Amino acid sequence: MTAIADTLVMTGRVMKQVTRSVDTVITVLIMPVMMLLAFRYVLGGAMNYGSFSSSNYILPGILMYAVLSGVSYTGFRLSIDVKKGIFERFHSMPIAKSSILGGHVLTSAIANMFSVIAVTLAGLLTGFKPHADLGQWLAAFALMLLFIIAMTWISVFFGLIAKSVETASVFSYVLIGLGFASSLFAPVDTMPAGLAAFARVQPMTPVADSLRLLLSGQPPKGSLWLAIAWCIGIMAAFWALSIWAYKAKER
Repeated sequence: MTAIADTLVMTGRVMKQVTRSVDTVITVLIMPVMMLLAFRYVLGGAMNYGSFSSSNYILPGILMYAVLSGVSYTGFRLSIDVKKGIFERFHSMPIAKSSILGGHVLTSAIANMFSVIAVTLAGLLTGFKPHADLGQWLAAFALMLLFIIAMTWISVFFGLIAKSVETASVFSYVLIGLGFASSLFAPVDTMPAGLAAFARVQPMTPVADSLRLLLSGQPPKGSLWLAIAWCIGIMAAFWALSIWAYKAKER
């Protein structure tokens, strides 16, 4: 219980930083909504999404883009704690050591899920017409939460090993690049052969495809299990790397 209480206290600390940061609000909320509007009203009519309307195809990609942008602030804030000596100060306090990283991860989950809900509401106002039942909605949001946590642990690791605060969030550009080289914003079949082959095997595509099918009321088939496997594998790998980097900071 002490670890849970300490994690909640640390979460409250980081949440105050999030709510007071105009840059964070713009990145995780305003920019995804602006991209949604651009794809809906500027680019949507110029692209062929097959059986999906432009709104129904694009929204899952925008949700994932919002997460890929938003998790970068976890590494940024964690790096600030490390560079300013706050990290070492926490180590000297009688608190559960797991709460130091746990507070950042839980804050990321809360903030990014808020962004997901806000962008979904914006999508509903601009033509998104879901056909999902309650179970499919819950499955879609559970998958988004799993995706957020997996991406957050990547951010935690880079926040711990970054040589400077400025480089702590550079990894997010790689993740966003992977997003554009997937089915987030365009069907894989419309891509050149080499890029399409890469898009099919990388983790972003099964997550996007699963969200798209779930929200459209269709069975996600094998893509959902592949998406879950990717997320759990990434989360486990970067959790282990983060714990290693964390213990290295203690020495």
